[in-house]
Amino acid sequence: MRQEYNKLVRDRIPEIIHQAGKQCEVEVMSQTEYLQALRNKLIEEAQEAAVATPQDLVKELADLYEVIDTICTEYQINTSSILAEQERRRAERGGFKGRLRLLWTK
Repeated sequence: MRQEYNKLVRDRIPEIIHQAGKQCEVEVMSQTEYLQALRNKLIEEAQEAAVATPQDLVKELADLYEVIDTICTEYQINTSSILAEQERRRAERGGFKGRLRLLWTK
């Protein structure tokens, strides 16, 4: 039975599908479509990491990193600038080690 996906996949996925004896169809996206698909993939991978078992968390985080790395390449963002911004925001707003849950504000 045919299953529809219409989403960004890793480059070797069609090869893996064919090796499994199945068929698939792919198309190359325009740059604009690709950039949006990367952002959608970021959300997809973050959602998978959010519900991953402790055993699968490393795998899901690796997938998330792959998407982040690709986004950085496509937008010409240097990863050191991301780390610098992370440090700046941590100094300004703190981290998450305190395990704080905001219950309300007035």
